[in-house]
Amino acid sequence: MTLSAASLRFPRASRIRRGSDFRRTQALGNRVVCGCLIANWRALEAGGAGRLGVVASRRIGAAVVRNRARRLLKEVYRLNRAAILKPVDLVLVARKSIASSSFQEVRRDLLRAMRSAGLAA
Repeated sequence: MTLSAASLRFPRASRIRRGSDFRRTQALGNRVVCGCLIANWRALEAGGAGRLGVVASRRIGAAVVRNRARRLLKEVYRLNRAAILKPVDLVLVARKSIASSSFQEVRRDLLRAMRSAGLAA
């Protein structure tokens, strides 16, 4: 599958930035735990655009470890968001095991979580 550079961008409109949106997605949405991440999602209307929020708490480690976890989760989502079948607000929460996970392991866990949630084929 060949994707254009424009389709791989991750603009500001594709991110969950407000705390109230994070809380709403986590409180009212669905949840699945898979490997090094927890995926919380809330379905949107058919015409809406999906958004991503990433959470990496201090329990994971120092700032360097948390930033790496956030970068990994964002990049895995960015490269695989075409696989998501319907628009959702998605909050990915990094678990402590992400500190020692590779890109491929994080990718595998995200795709497995999406499939078990019925969001990806």
